[in-house]
Amino acid sequence: MAARPGFGPADRNPFANPPPQQFATRPTYPQQPPQQPSYPHAQQPQQQYQQRGEYDAESDYGDHYASRNTSTAQLTSNYDHQSDPYGRRDGSEERGYARSIDSRMSGFSSMPQGPPGSNEPYPAWSSANNVPISYEEIEDIFLDLTQKFGFQRDSMRNQFDYLMQLLDSRASRMSPNQALTTLHADYIGGQHANYRKWYFAAQLNLDDAVGQSQNPGLQRLRSVRGGASSGAGAKTLDSALNRWRTAMNNMSQYDRLRQLALFLLCWGEAGNVRFVPECLCFIFKCADDYYRSPECQNKVDSVPEGVYLEAIIKPLYRFMRDQGYEVVDGKFVRREKDHHEIIGYDDINQLFWYPEGLARIVLQDGKRLVDLPPPQRFTNLSRVDWNRVFFKTYFEKRSVAHLLVNFNRVWILHVAVYWFYTAYNSPRVYAPQNKKNPSAPMTWSATALGGAVATSIMLAATVAEFLYIPTTWNNASHLTTRFVFLLIILAITAGPTVYIALVDGQRTTSQVPLILGVVQFFVSVVVTVIFGIIPSGRMFGDRVAGKSRKYMASQTFTASYPALGRSSRAASIALWALVFSCKFVESYFFLTSSFSSPIAVMARTKVQGCNDKIFGTALCANQVPFALAIMYVMDLVLFFLDTYLWYIIWLVVFSIGRSFALGLSIWTPWKDVFTRLPKRIYAKLLATGDMEVKYKPKVLVSQIWNAVVISMYREHLLSIDNVQRLLYHQTDGPDGRRTLRAPPFFTNNDGNGFKGNFFPAGGEAERRISFFASSLTTALPEPLPVDAMPTFTVLVPHYSEKILLSLREIIREEDHNTRVTQLEYLKQLHPVEWDNFVKDTKILAEESPEDTHDEKRSSKKTDDLPFYCIGFKTASPEYTLRTRIWASLRAQTLYRTVSGMMNYSKAIKLLYRVENPSIVQMFGGNTDRLERELERMSRRKFKFCISMQRYAKFNKEERENAEFLLRAYPDLQIAYLDEEPGPAKGSDPKLYSVLIDGHSEIDEETGKRRPKFRVELPGNPILGDGKSDNQNHAIIFHRGEYLQVIDANQDNYLEECLKIRNILGEFEEYNVSSQSPYAQWGHKEFSKAPVAIIGTREYIFSENIGILGDIAAGKEQTFGTMTARALAWIGGKLHYGHPDFLHATFMTTRGGVSKAQKGLHLNEDIFAGMNAFGRGGRIKHSEYYQCGKGRDLGFGTILNFQTKIGTGMGEQLLSREYYYLGTQLPIDRFLTFYYAHPGFHINNILVIYSIQVFMVTLVYIGTLNKSLAICKVDSQGNVLGAQGGCYNLNEVFEWVKRCIISIFLVFFVAFLPLFLQELVERGTGMALIRLGKHFLSLSPIFEVFSTQVYSQAILSNLTFGGARYIATGRGFATTRISFTILYSRFAGPSIYMGMRNLLLLLYASLAIWIPHLIYFWFSILSLCVAPFIFNPHQFSFADFIIDYREFLRWMSRGNSRTKASSWYGYCRLSRTMITGYKKKKLGHPSEKLSGDVPRARWRTVIVAEIIWPVCVAIVFVVAYMFVKSFPTQGIQPPSPLIRIAVIAIGPVVWNATVLLCLFFISLFLGPMMSGWAKFGSVVAATAHFLALLGMIAFFEFFWFLELWDSSHAVLGLIAIVAIQRAVQKILISVFLTREYKHDETNRAWWTGQWYGRGLGYSAMSQPAREFIVKIVEMTLWTNDFLLGHFLLILLTPPTLIPFIDRIHSTMLFWLRPSKQIRPPLFSTKQKRQRRWIVLKYSVLYVIIVSGLAALLVLPPIFKNDIQFHCTICQNI
Repeated sequence: MAARPGFGPADRNPFANPPPQQFATRPTYPQQPPQQPSYPHAQQPQQQYQQRGEYDAESDYGDHYASRNTSTAQLTSNYDHQSDPYGRRDGSEERGYARSIDSRMSGFSSMPQGPPGSNEPYPAWSSANNVPISYEEIEDIFLDLTQKFGFQRDSMRNQFDYLMQLLDSRASRMSPNQALTTLHADYIGGQHANYRKWYFAAQLNLDDAVGQSQNPGLQRLRSVRGGASSGAGAKTLDSALNRWRTAMNNMSQYDRLRQLALFLLCWGEAGNVRFVPECLCFIFKCADDYYRSPECQNKVDSVPEGVYLEAIIKPLYRFMRDQGYEVVDGKFVRREKDHHEIIGYDDINQLFWYPEGLARIVLQDGKRLVDLPPPQRFTNLSRVDWNRVFFKTYFEKRSVAHLLVNFNRVWILHVAVYWFYTAYNSPRVYAPQNKKNPSAPMTWSATALGGAVATSIMLAATVAEFLYIPTTWNNASHLTTRFVFLLIILAITAGPTVYIALVDGQRTTSQVPLILGVVQFFVSVVVTVIFGIIPSGRMFGDRVAGKSRKYMASQTFTASYPALGRSSRAASIALWALVFSCKFVESYFFLTSSFSSPIAVMARTKVQGCNDKIFGTALCANQVPFALAIMYVMDLVLFFLDTYLWYIIWLVVFSIGRSFALGLSIWTPWKDVFTRLPKRIYAKLLATGDMEVKYKPKVLVSQIWNAVVISMYREHLLSIDNVQRLLYHQTDGPDGRRTLRAPPFFTNNDGNGFKGNFFPAGGEAERRISFFASSLTTALPEPLPVDAMPTFTVLVPHYSEKILLSLREIIREEDHNTRVTQLEYLKQLHPVEWDNFVKDTKILAEESPEDTHDEKRSSKKTDDLPFYCIGFKTASPEYTLRTRIWASLRAQTLYRTVSGMMNYSKAIKLLYRVENPSIVQMFGGNTDRLERELERMSRRKFKFCISMQRYAKFNKEERENAEFLLRAYPDLQIAYLDEEPGPAKGSDPKLYSVLIDGHSEIDEETGKRRPKFRVELPGNPILGDGKSDNQNHAIIFHRGEYLQVIDANQDNYLEECLKIRNILGEFEEYNVSSQSPYAQWGHKEFSKAPVAIIGTREYIFSENIGILGDIAAGKEQTFGTMTARALAWIGGKLHYGHPDFLHATFMTTRGGVSKAQKGLHLNEDIFAGMNAFGRGGRIKHSEYYQCGKGRDLGFGTILNFQTKIGTGMGEQLLSREYYYLGTQLPIDRFLTFYYAHPGFHINNILVIYSIQVFMVTLVYIGTLNKSLAICKVDSQGNVLGAQGGCYNLNEVFEWVKRCIISIFLVFFVAFLPLFLQELVERGTGMALIRLGKHFLSLSPIFEVFSTQVYSQAILSNLTFGGARYIATGRGFATTRISFTILYSRFAGPSIYMGMRNLLLLLYASLAIWIPHLIYFWFSILSLCVAPFIFNPHQFSFADFIIDYREFLRWMSRGNSRTKASSWYGYCRLSRTMITGYKKKKLGHPSEKLSGDVPRARWRTVIVAEIIWPVCVAIVFVVAYMFVKSFPTQGIQPPSPLIRIAVIAIGPVVWNATVLLCLFFISLFLGPMMSGWAKFGSVVAATAHFLALLGMIAFFEFFWFLELWDSSHAVLGLIAIVAIQRAVQKILISVFLTREYKHDETNRAWWTGQWYGRGLGYSAMSQPAREFIVKIVEMTLWTNDFLLGHFLLILLTPPTLIPFIDRIHSTMLFWLRPSKQIRPPLFSTKQKRQRRWIVLKYSVLYVIIVSGLAALLVLPPIFKNDIQFHCTICQNI
């Protein structure tokens, strides 16, 4: 940092700036114009002019670089003509500038340079190093630009420092000249510079004056594109590239620096415009053209500060803001628009990709910007009317068709192949009526229709693509051609079948049909292969590699995929060849050929002797074909699931193979790992190439190793005894010389290194040291010396995460459900570390003088009690703080992250000291000066910036904690947002990005720290979901070439930080050739794709916290290491946030480190990865480095996290990135991308669908088994004789068993990766133990449940939207959550669906029992009870009954007063997805209860909420009607349809009547009863009770009508539930208008008081709406009441087992019963109260449950005694 204010007087600290008085004494050189400016090329301006002239003559388009170099000359001449280059008349501005510096204490200062220990701010960029441009000249360039363009002073100082740090970082490992040139190449002109790519993509090179007056319109462009032959077109592009290279090569260093400075200044103030990189390129180009124009050079007055922000950035920012928000009363209010109506960052950005887009930019007077000459464009930018310019370039409409468009190849490969397989195996289906088998031509042709299937999928995808791409844009033309071609192909693949079907069966000897059929088959196969392999974007007009100029932009920005190396590409192709060959073989034999016999049996079967009053035999005779149709669907779903299974298996194989190749596995002999560790540290971590030999390696290694051990001791991971055994010791040798003795740890190692009690067994220290040791066995890039390493920054976004735990949080319980304080819990988890901590504290306490007067030491044990309980005895701050820090370092806090990442600083100092012993000698015994020199180096190479968005709004405690961080780590920088009220009342407030660090001095008056930089923003930057905006506002404060993005719940370790130089070496920029990047194009050094992102491993430090923590850790472990390892190798890894290192220049010039459109970019970091990947950046994965990371630990929080991931995935499916990747990647990389990202989630959806479809299949097969006589067969499968009229369906039952095995395998393979990962990393024993632990802790239940949660999240997001950032809890999950909360949270996503399937399964078990169904009982029950099983202390009896009381109260709350949690609120919230909220805001307190959910589109509602439920209902009603269509005792039964209708619609009618009566009662009595608060509740309770009564009565009636035949009753119940569900959905979606944001109408309904509710005139229309709502609610209420009781009954048996709570806790927390958490303590009064509640409600519970049971069980028992005679009953 040039600026390190806050140190006080200069003599006390060498880093402080010279005090400001010196500033005045500096030579004020700008006032005397230099006669001979010292720029390298300035001496020969004339000569350059001549060269340029010749060059212009031969350039056919006046290349705009023509005048690039003359600017040097212009500047020189300016100096001669004017007295002052900055055009100041007097020195006033000069003084003003000095004053502004003075006020900030941090400005430019010329410092003397010298050897180590000097104060040079940028040591590598000093005159000693013969730099091309001196420090002062760069400063002048910045001042000049700031005055010409009106940039902010602080932004200028910030960017100056930014650029100097970059130059310093590069120049420390190459010559300064080369550093500047390569930097310019990275930003502006090199092969991979985004600006250059944009410049050619937008075709500015064709004619830099597109559409100037002498060239109206885009005629020139069109003629070039269309008229010139392709050869000529390519040639002009090449020559243009060459001209660009020459221009860049001839540019002076001064100009290069000026362009860099201008680019950075434009970027630094752009705010949210940084998210649109090509727009920024355009602004920069306009600015650059303007700067080089005479009018700018001759301008005398300086432009006032802040003009750039006001004129250029703010209009763009306002446009972005107004897309998503409107301002009401000075507050931002979100507009209710979905993504396809919002012109987002990407749409804005894409306008600048195409010349046609740039031509759309119009000024307010209607003139086009491109019609102005280039130099005038910049000044006119402020007059552009942006609202008329932008439009959508891709519509992110919510629909499932995205899956079809983006992943059409997956569907083709599966559905078409499935068709080929199945059509060949089901000949009976299309055989003529009179024959068993079809003719040969017909078989060929029917099978060949697979090609037509593939073509129709393509056609559907093309039609869907039209929905997402605006047809006005230049990419719809290829869609039309593709559509026409596909229609022709469809005719070719499907036409012959029609002909063959017509001639089939005629007696002809002609061979034509057969030949035609065979040809058709082979054509179809070819078509399927082509469509399945070639990306749709490359068909009929190649968007990816086509030479046409119109595809240039989309190629550059969406399809510049980095090429894979030979071996990687081979591996990629091999992986997919293996997966699909295995899959196609296995699926054919296991799924399809085994399916052929059920098909043969079922295809022609007609059911005899059934009849229905209304439909006759039409439905029931075809029941068998209906069942077959459903079985086909089932088989198709399994066909999809198989692929995923094989993908997992092969990926794991490849990954493990890869890990052996890298040398990373437990099978490497352990002995070597530790005995060779010292050698490896020396060889791999130290930059020893150029060190002298006079120091023994042992000496150097010992310093590193001792530092690591001591750091572990300081973190209380090791005790003193361990440390003694691990350190290198100095001993006296035999000859009197002192020698180093290696620790026994390295010497006595005989394979089992841990025997010698070196660390606590199984502790953190052991894990860290063994990872460190084994990671050094792999190949690491060579490190550079410390002073030559690149500078890098760690960036942490922070919103409201805990900074440091307060004492109160640690030693007080949160509430009575918690049962344990956080400290207690942490002590349980880390007993050894707590022990070490206490010993430490005691030593400290004994040293301190306070307790010396203690005479008796006898009561030692009791004295120590407070230490062991809470870690301190005297409550003085220094002791309590120690305990707080100890706890914070073991929870997920920001303090843990900061202290972990600050190890980088320690590591750099350590390495610098070890590798440069000369420095230690130079400073002799002066440790202070040595320490300062080390500090200087670490500060130069490493920066740490936290983006604390809310810092200015922190409360007292948070502010103290932040202040503590700054005091503990003065080099820590905090960037935050500061708000000032606007100048006029009602105008927008001004927001600033502010940077402070621990050296900033504290302002006396305000008590705040004085900022180092304070840059005004165009407006409130937080327009998206927050995290990415937070990163974006702080990104201008990062320094150096690389960034590490870290979340606020991570950790780092010293021994990992020592590898930092190796990791940065992965960017492959250490040894840059000395050739200029502009000397020739395609020099191998500069042409390989840059590395954009380096992923690293994460260790989940919460994995020891019980089963759920372990599952979360296991997921991350397999995904973050095993999958990532293989994916990075075959080029499919993206960026998943966390500890990845980013190439800062690459990312910041391409839109930043994450995308930020609200909702759409919920998983912001993945988009950054896709962006980098599509724009040509490589993404690597390094195995040898890891960071710690916390994961969520409670059931609810894990599922919230999964819901967030799921909804985020739903949003990704809508995004344009998926569209580009899905339609442009070559097949092997496409499949890698698909199965690693969306495929995982789509597989989850299919797993759940497979269960549902299978249930329906079982119901249909069950109806057949129940109603028909099934033939008995012998062991060979031949039908035994003498069974008249039987149906041979035994094959079908065999098929069912095979299906169940399939589904089971697909599920089971989920455990395979984790098991193998453990196997490879920790050995067989550990792997088996971990797997066993998982199964004993019922983790499969959790897996099934989480699969459902994932799939539900995605599907509901694709239908209704509503993705938002769910703040995932980071605490420990020891709290018991009550039944109602769990029920209301998980009923919608999972419990309802589980219950519906439970009914289906019950029927299937009654109709066809096979033992295989046990697996399904397990799966489906787990969907219903999983949330309760993983709830701590769920089964303690007292709590269980208290839960029951809470459940009853929750069901009946909220009808006379508003309640935060009530059944009514839950019910309302779940329907707002469909109805949406009213727009009008009413200031009601109860409005807080509801979030903002946009209303779903009516198309999606019609499909999802009306058509689908109706279809489901029809399916089940048909099944029921079939069972009922057989005569009983020879009498034809009445139509079952009537019976179903009466029982299903009956309750609804009954509810309506009850409600109508109650409505009038409450309307008349309500006003009189207004004094009685409970009146509403009483009315509501009456209604609910009557509804329940009605429901039960109708069910009993039905039970009686079925004559107590349980299987028929269950089937009828299934149909009834389906019908009622459809009715409710239709009522809600068709008849309901938008909701109010409050629940006034509900209370008005029950109390009858409709006045004074703020309803206005709608008080007339609202009762009608509320009536429909209440009809639906009554049914839902009774359902929830019965369901809740059913769940409670399921959960009752376990509560009665003795000691169940102990067992359950052991299962959840993996703590031994002795170690377990004590039960909560209650006062006597509370105990009495609880006892009474438990007694009362136990009785109530027993009564209700036995009542419900009696209604089911008693009628069948006494059925002979019950005699009814009713005529109605006989007719229904």
